[in-house]
Amino acid sequence: MTRIENSADVSPEAVIGAGTKIWHLAQVREGAVLGKGCNIGRGAYIGPEVRLGNNCKVQNYALVYEPARLADGVFIGPAAVLTNDLFPRAINPDGSLKSPNDWESVGVTVGKGASIGAQAVCIAPVTVGPWAMVAAGAVVNRNVPAHAIVVGVPARQVGWVGEAGHPLHPDGDHWVCPISGSRYRVAADGLERISQADVPDAGFAH
Repeated sequence: MTRIENSADVSPEAVIGAGTKIWHLAQVREGAVLGKGCNIGRGAYIGPEVRLGNNCKVQNYALVYEPARLADGVFIGPAAVLTNDLFPRAINPDGSLKSPNDWESVGVTVGKGASIGAQAVCIAPVTVGPWAMVAAGAVVNRNVPAHAIVVGVPARQVGWVGEAGHPLHPDGDHWVCPISGSRYRVAADGLERISQADVPDAGFAH
């Protein structure tokens, strides 16, 4: 069942998927589209025209600015920020307050199953690939490959992660999930899962 707390500010022009929950003091702006089964935490902000897939979690006080695009199953940690301005200024050179016509918003794109840690900042227009993991407090200023783990300021890759969220272990030319036994290989845009047929007699679950 969809649940919207009375203290939440949800625009009547937003589209809220079935089973989505929006908690106290969260704000969902006009034109935003939230998929089914999402969870929007206390004080979180979802900007105009932002798109969330199904089963996304946006934790307390996270800020997702337009025109961000989040695929299914994305996790945005507490107080994380997805920015939208390449050249942020409050005023124009003549001292006048900037209006929406004085700048062009750019969005962050987050792939399926990816996680953005608490208080991390993603500087638009970066793309975080599917199943990638951005560590808490990291500042992402360039694209993150699929299944990559990135940490630090600025964020740098330190390893690979599987769908279960656990770091992968190297095994020759492949990477292996210690939880599921799934195997991966490096591809052009990050890692890709290797099917059972690709690794005869490997004996790993998929």
